[in-house]
Amino acid sequence: MDNVPVQKVDIMAYAGKWFSLYSIPGFLDKDWKQTIQTYVIHPDGYYAAFTTYRVPGEEKQKYVRSKLAVVRGTGNAKMKAQIIWPFKMDYWVIELAADYSYTVVGHPKHKHLFIMARKPEIDEALLVAIIERCHEKGYDTAKLVSQEHKSTPALEIVHA
Repeated sequence: MDNVPVQKVDIMAYAGKWFSLYSIPGFLDKDWKQTIQTYVIHPDGYYAAFTTYRVPGEEKQKYVRSKLAVVRGTGNAKMKAQIIWPFKMDYWVIELAADYSYTVVGHPKHKHLFIMARKPEIDEALLVAIIERCHEKGYDTAKLVSQEHKSTPALEIVHA
């Protein structure tokens, strides 16, 4: 299986909140947990990306703002993320659910990988299938780490 971006991404449908469920983190996000990305379309033509996360052992939630710009001529599936100016990194949408309920973001040289969903959890069978496809595309899936999103069971909410 080739490590290539999807054919097309609808910019409007892709905007919004994404829960990072599993990732192969880089140097910047190696200690991040419960990461949530929110993409807002900026009038200048890029996504303003708002990232919240927690660091284990620290009480306060942390926050980073960055930019995510589409690479022209790629069907909006290749983007450049800029967290620290002037550095940019490749952000490829390598898998995307037809209903935009989950996405997989990769890198041309397999440097990072993010499995994200609109909810803080995903069907286990679907997750296993996604991880298998990522492995087939050349990602070292043994390096995937959970972002440790915890959902509250309905019964706990009723009895709270």
